Amino acid sequence: MVMYRIITGISAGFAIILAGLCGALFYVLQHQYIDFSSLENYRPGHPSIVVDDEGNEWARFQLDRREPITYEKMPAHLINAFVSAEDWRFFEHNGLSWRGIMRSMLVNLYHGRIVQGASTITQQLVKLLFFENTRSFKRKVKEQIYALLVERQCTKEQIIEAYLNHVYFGCGIYGVEAASQRFWGKSTSELSISQSATLAGILQLPEAYCPINYPLSSQKRRDLVLYNMRHLKFIDDAAYQEAKKEDISCRTVETVIKASHLKEAIRLFMEETVGKDLLYTGGLTIQTTINIDVQARAEKAFTQRLKELRKKINEQLDGALISVEARTGEIKALIGGYDFAESQYNRALQARRQMGSIFKPLIYSAAIQKGMTFADTIIDEPVELVIGNEVWKPRNWYRDFFGEVTLAYSLARSINTISVKLLQDVGYDPVIQLAKKCRLEGPINEYPSLALGCIDATTKEAIGMFNIFANSGTYVEPHFIRFIKDRWGKKIWRTNVPKEQVLPQKIASQVTKVMTISMQRIKKLMRQKTDLPCEAFSKTGTTNDSRSCYFAGATPSLTTIIYLGRDDNQPLGEHVYALGMAYPIWRELNEGIKQPIKEFAYDSSLREKCIHEKTGELLAHKNMPGAISVYV
Repeated sequence: MVMYRIITGISAGFAIILAGLCGALFYVLQHQYIDFSSLENYRPGHPSIVVDDEGNEWARFQLDRREPITYEKMPAHLINAFVSAEDWRFFEHNGLSWRGIMRSMLVNLYHGRIVQGASTITQQLVKLLFFENTRSFKRKVKEQIYALLVERQCTKEQIIEAYLNHVYFGCGIYGVEAASQRFWGKSTSELSISQSATLAGILQLPEAYCPINYPLSSQKRRDLVLYNMRHLKFIDDAAYQEAKKEDISCRTVETVIKASHLKEAIRLFMEETVGKDLLYTGGLTIQTTINIDVQARAEKAFTQRLKELRKKINEQLDGALISVEARTGEIKALIGGYDFAESQYNRALQARRQMGSIFKPLIYSAAIQKGMTFADTIIDEPVELVIGNEVWKPRNWYRDFFGEVTLAYSLARSINTISVKLLQDVGYDPVIQLAKKCRLEGPINEYPSLALGCIDATTKEAIGMFNIFANSGTYVEPHFIRFIKDRWGKKIWRTNVPKEQVLPQKIASQVTKVMTISMQRIKKLMRQKTDLPCEAFSKTGTTNDSRSCYFAGATPSLTTIIYLGRDDNQPLGEHVYALGMAYPIWRELNEGIKQPIKEFAYDSSLREKCIHEKTGELLAHKNMPGAISVYV
């Protein structure tokens, strides 16, 4: 069937090519030249500046940083490097690569759409200058026509000079001279063979191979270009070996944060909101909510821990982190993955994963709203529920049962069986309605497994829900942009943050107080000798087969959720727990930043009681065995 599609498609493909060539020939006969005057009148516009919550610039979007250079000043090995990387027969063809066209035609016919191009350097130049970056057969034919015209009008030297002065190298840099100055502080004429190959290697995926942010990926691409240069006899084996030994490192320029996934999210939002032209040339100021200190600390803690875990647990492990200011919902740090060069997928905003036990506070909130208290007791015992023709037996992660315990004890230890019992008692509707008020998109199904957090959510949705307990029961939408100003300082866009009291402060305060017990328990388990200089509460979550691992923690100032998992949502392996994997990231982040608020805002009508964690009986003081403090 596949061969039939290819064979029958070839004749159609030849017809398309023939028609295109006839059209191209007619067009060439009718048009004598292409107007390149737009290049002479080039105006890059004004860059848009991205600032943090204190007005410090941390990124910018701009059309380019172009510094034209003539062909005569370009070393031969620079030209050869780009030919080796992009177009082996550049100096031989007339603007089109017939072999490449045939190869890509077969691939595209097989897939039924444009998935592969066959661009020569000439075609890439005309695409840069005259066409949008969209894939269609019509655009491709026009591109080929323009390539023929350019080859007719210009010499090869003029074509590659224009090309190398316009190609993109990542980090807002266009043109070989600007790239050479930025990366190594030297002119293009001074580039080594290794540096020339590095520049040529970037073009395939500039944001992933830019040596400023991703030196290892850039080095691998450089080595491939050097291999091609040797294969094409542009360099001999000795020069090849010597160039491979050269250090890839760039000139040091002070950078505080990378925030690559976040910057990409901002770019996409801005292009949709104000358009590409205004973003790259309009001189906008993009006021974000990001705090550079928190973001830098988060990046350091997250990257170091993921590097360790990939070696110990699973090399495909990845994840996300979001920290929000509890009161405002402003995102102070966002990490969408371990390495942007490895994957541009933003796990903080795009990956939908089961929430696991971090959803359970909503179950207990509904139970308290119904009239229960955390001093009430319930039996931890085997549970069997008939679902259709099957019997469901939820288990606790420690494979044991504690008998009679308080609700406080149950939530602090995340007992599955009791969570299921509470859901059966409270009913689905109050829990689902509460989840919807917290903007959990779901779908949310009326299954008993909802008690265990069997609901998909992004990390952004999850932190919006969890933050209600740090924010006195008020939901506030997590967001990373406050407003946008034009060149003259006028606000042209302002965020409208959804805000709603989804739980009475009295209920939220009781749940918050119990979750501080979880944090105290973690301190004992991790044998920590020091406390944070403020209150804190937490909830862990590990889903079935350890596919997803969460740690949610909050101080009065900052709520953070860390998600760890694989992009294919496969199990991470045995003995995977949030406490050991994700908690160290949270701890290191919160130890290294300011905590201006020391205590949570509890409802003033509540009274603190000291009870036994299992029986619920009142105790005389907090130092008695099994004593815990709850609000009632």
